[in-house]
Formats: sequence, C-alpha cells, structure tokens
Amino acid sequence: MANEFMITDEIKELTARCIKNSQIDNELYQKHDVKKGLRELDGRGVLVGLTNISMIQSQKELDGKMVPIEGILQYRGINIKEIVNGFQKSGNFGFEEVTYLLLFGALPSKKDLENFKNLLACKRTLPTYFVRDVVMKAPSKDIMNQISRCILTLASYDPNVADVTPENVLNQSLMLISVFPLIAAYSYQAYAHYGLGESLHIHYPKPELSTAENILCLLRPDTSFRPIEAQVLDMALVLHMEHGGGNNSTFTTHVVTSSGTDTYSAIAAALASLKGPKHGGANIKVTEMMRDIKENISDLESDEEIKKYLLKILRKETFDKKGLIYGMGHAVYSISDPRADLFRGFVGQLAEDKGLQNEFEFYSRVERLAPLVISEERNIYKGVSANVDFYSGFVYHMLGLPAELYTPMFAVARIVGWSAHRIEELVNMNKIIRPAYESVSYERHYEPIEERE
Repeated sequence: MANEFMITDEIKELTARCIKNSQIDNELYQKHDVKKGLRELDGRGVLVGLTNISMIQSQKELDGKMVPIEGILQYRGINIKEIVNGFQKSGNFGFEEVTYLLLFGALPSKKDLENFKNLLACKRTLPTYFVRDVVMKAPSKDIMNQISRCILTLASYDPNVADVTPENVLNQSLMLISVFPLIAAYSYQAYAHYGLGESLHIHYPKPELSTAENILCLLRPDTSFRPIEAQVLDMALVLHMEHGGGNNSTFTTHVVTSSGTDTYSAIAAALASLKGPKHGGANIKVTEMMRDIKENISDLESDEEIKKYLLKILRKETFDKKGLIYGMGHAVYSISDPRADLFRGFVGQLAEDKGLQNEFEFYSRVERLAPLVISEERNIYKGVSANVDFYSGFVYHMLGLPAELYTPMFAVARIVGWSAHRIEELVNMNKIIRPAYESVSYERHYEPIEERE
C-alpha cells in the first residue's frame, strides 16, 4: 500500500485530538431542543417537506391517541400491494410501469407503456468507448463508488449538463435510469476480471427485454435466465424504487437539488448516501449476520439456540459487536413493513425453485424470533418487524448475484425515486435547503505561536 494511504502513529494521535475537540455534550442537545438525526423522541422524522410521490403510514389516530397499524406504502396514492397484484395478474414486469407512475403521476395506458419501454430501450446505451476508457481503467471492488465515478464522468459527455429545466432534467433522468444497470453490471465484470482473475464478459443489452431480464442477461456468461428469476428480481426492484422523501438518500437528493446543481452531481450525492450500512448497505449485513449465526449454532431448527445467539448479537458480544440484528426494525414501520410482506411470498417461491426451502425456513425462523428477543431485551416504544432488506440479500444470493452488487441493485431501483423527487424539488421550491445549527463553542482569542503549549 502506498504511504499516503497508511494510518501512521501521527495520524492516530491527530485523530485523538480531533475526536476530543469534536464531542458535544448530550445535555446541550436537550437544552437547545435539537432533534438528533432529525428524529422526534418517539422516532418519527421531523417534518421538513411535502411530497405527493409516495406515502408511508405506520400509525393512525384512535380515540385521540396514535396507535400502530400494519404498514402502508403508496406510490402516487396507490397501495403498493394493489400495484404488485395488478401487474402480476397481467403477466407483465412491473419496473417500467411503476417507473412511469412515479415520474408522471399516473398509470400508463397500454400504448403509453409500450412507447415508454421503447424510450428506455433507446436510452439504454453508453457513449462510444465509455466501457473501455472509464469502466475498465480503474476497476474496484467498491461498485457503488465505481457507479458514482461513472455518473460524474457521464456529465462530461452532456452538452447540457448544467441545464436544470424540467425538460432537460427529465431527459437526463431517463438516461440515467436506463444506464444504471449497465454501469453496475460492467463495473462488476471489470472487477471480477482484473481483481478476481475471472473471464471477462461484456454483453450488450437487448431492447426487447425488461430491465430485470437485462440485468440477469448482462451478468451471466451465457446470458440465460429463468422466468421466475426475472420476475423475482423485477419485484425486488419495484419494492426498492421509492420510499418517501425522508429516507436519507432521497432527502440528500432534495438538499443537493435545492442548491441548483446538475443532475449528475445530485445523483452522485444520493449514491454516496445509499451505500452506507445504515441505509442501502444493510442487505449485505443481513447476509453476513445470517452466515455468522449458522456457523455458530449446532441446530438451525432450534428456536432456543437461535434466540440465545440473537441475544448475544444484541448485547454486542458477537458478530460485528454493534448490537444490531440487521434486517429487523425500521425508522417508520412498527408492526410490519409492507414491502417485506409482499416480498416474502416471492422469496419462498424462488427458494422452492432453487431447492433452498431449508434456507428459507431458517430465515423465516429468525424473522419470527428476532422481534421477541429485541422486545424482551430492550425497552422499545414501537413494534419491531422484518424490513425489506431482511430478504433482499437472500434473493440476490439465490439469483447468483455477487455480494458486491447487493447495494448497487438497490441503487438501480432507487434512481427512479431520486429522479421523481429531484423534479418535484425543482418544480416546487426556489430556496436552498438551509437548516440551522446552534453554536455551542466558547469564545477564545488567538494566541501567538510562541505562547502555545
């Protein structure tokens, strides 16, 4: 490793000083009524904006009190369960139809949908030599950073990069929605070849295929896939596409967009937010945790053994010692996450198709036991249930996707929500988002260098 990347003793000493002088007493947050994480004491987000793109509900008023309910998620006013049942019954893939709904606020007609699919297919292409000159030049295991680098590089190919009119931003957004799968797949193929010594496979997307089908086609050496695989991946994309304006990466999109910056910069900022393990990176942590549990208990069908080990995880005694049971709980939902409810059935179907019913039963057992362990060990103000990340990593594993692509698949879906929110911010707001921070520093005076210790 080059010296400039090494953490030396000098850096460690400077870090200690940095931490010491960065700490703020918790009592000061209470004194100034500052909501850490923009959260109320009961966990609800502080209201900072309005949106008509999606709605999340986990409680309702009953006899003057707010009581928890089964989680509800609506895209443009339509319940996500209705949407899923609708395109499943018609035998169609949902990604393109739901993308249209989120961007334009209405379900497309049959003709509108066909035209929209053709438009996305036309835009599903990268500049000449882009894969060779950009993707292949500096391959990395960190695919999210690679995607960010590619998105920012695409800006240099756009003659209208700084134009933030709705027409231009929509055009840029449709292009990015179309090429995200390509960039993610090619970035992994480059890493697999140069980093893992595997054969290099670069396939062109096929215009007649859906987004989910193309992803599987791009990633597999022989480009083949089974219908159920594409259907489950499509479902995963639909459930990850949008989740209100308050999730970290979408709020980032609003904040950065309000500054007047270009689309590529705004989406790169959203990507940086999503890759964090507290946000889009959670599905990787779930799969790592489940692997750890299996390696450390003798009977995968023993509720008692699983509960004991989950308790050790919660008490920071094992796994990553963070005290978190990943995939459990959500900032908004309490009784249930509707996305997890929908996903569970399709995950079960894919597990049966793959001959992994025992693995699915193990996940189901952990899903049932983890909330019990959490409620017994900790004082919680709301219920705890599995969130969509609990199953998504397992699905990607069954589809043969490498772990390096788990979070990028989230980005491939969420680019749709980011784009809708970016346009919403541009249409409705004309002020930069600029919240206040109260200074709690004390006044000092400049000391001549000779007098400093």
